[in-house]
Amino acid sequence: MSRRGGPPEVNAGSMADIAFLLLIFFLVTTTIETDAGLDRMLPPIDPPDEEQVVIKQKNIFTVNINKNGQLLVEEELTNLKDLRKKAITFLDNGGDGTCNYCKGRKDAASSDNPTKAIISLKNDRETKYATYITVQNELVGAYNELRNREAQRLYGRNFTQMESEYLNPETPSNIRDGLKDKVQKVQELFPQKLSEAETSSSK
Repeated sequence: MSRRGGPPEVNAGSMADIAFLLLIFFLVTTTIETDAGLDRMLPPIDPPDEEQVVIKQKNIFTVNINKNGQLLVEEELTNLKDLRKKAITFLDNGGDGTCNYCKGRKDAASSDNPTKAIISLKNDRETKYATYITVQNELVGAYNELRNREAQRLYGRNFTQMESEYLNPETPSNIRDGLKDKVQKVQELFPQKLSEAETSSSK
């Protein structure tokens, strides 16, 4: 008997099936990172013609970040760990006596009312992104601490949880409707007025 010449043939009929299964496996097991952004509302291109609102300097809390990541808060060199506490002290001051829920020192030289208080953030062009985000988190954290306090006082609930539940599209509409007024009420007590000044250049 004569033997057939050449190497034996490989049955490649199931290779497509194997490749397809591998593709599904990698699609299911791979974690796709999503970019996280900052929730900020930009001013309109053409602001409406209204009377200029005069803002007192004492109602502005200035935070500057230099290229080395150092913080100047109200022109005073400050550690990052102290930033949130200073921001809370400023926002909760109630200097003009019109805020009946403020628990601050009521210092006449500081902010009059949380509705008038503005935090102004300015950074250098060479500021590291990680430092910028960390500072942003501390300032937003100051607002959230005060909002949590008021939400607990008014509704016995944590504000960040209420807001998260309200913004979740999977939350039933009847629950979201019930949360809407509560979330807006707390936001009105401590409105987040975080202004970013024009970035400066290092010399």
